Amino acid sequence: MPDLTTRIETSRTIAAPASAIFALLSDPHGHVAIDATGMLQDATGEPVTAAGESFAIHMDRESLGDIPEMGRYDVTVTIRDHEPDRLISWTILGRIRPQIGHVFGYRLEPGAEDGTTLVTSFYDWSDIHEDWKAMDMFPVVPPDALRQTLGILDRTVRRGYPRG
Repeated sequence: MPDLTTRIETSRTIAAPASAIFALLSDPHGHVAIDATGMLQDATGEPVTAAGESFAIHMDRESLGDIPEMGRYDVTVTIRDHEPDRLISWTILGRIRPQIGHVFGYRLEPGAEDGTTLVTSFYDWSDIHEDWKAMDMFPVVPPDALRQTLGILDRTVRRGYPRG
């Protein structure tokens, strides 16, 4: 059981193969397509194929309404775990210092023979920098947003996600 004071997880069974879901999650534009927060506006980069690779996400913090003066900015998403059809996670490097150090990701568990996949979305801030821990502002992304993003992921992948 995850520590709910430093990690959020939510799961949903999606009627699609893990390979189709993983392809969407490996694509920078896929992240934008399924984001429920409204913060992810666009992306630059190619689909990732290994840990250590990165891409840019163009953000708008105004969508959360918590720090309106942040406005629009870019972050670099760096892949931390990349296990095809099983696990993808990443950290975010932005303009603020020190870097926060939180981790987002998805675990995929293919269904037996029915073509479904149990998808678990997670957000972990257990290893964030001490300066950020002292601010007591986590989680930044509300728990409902993870669940809503899984709903959008379900709809998007079942319709046949087109890149772009």
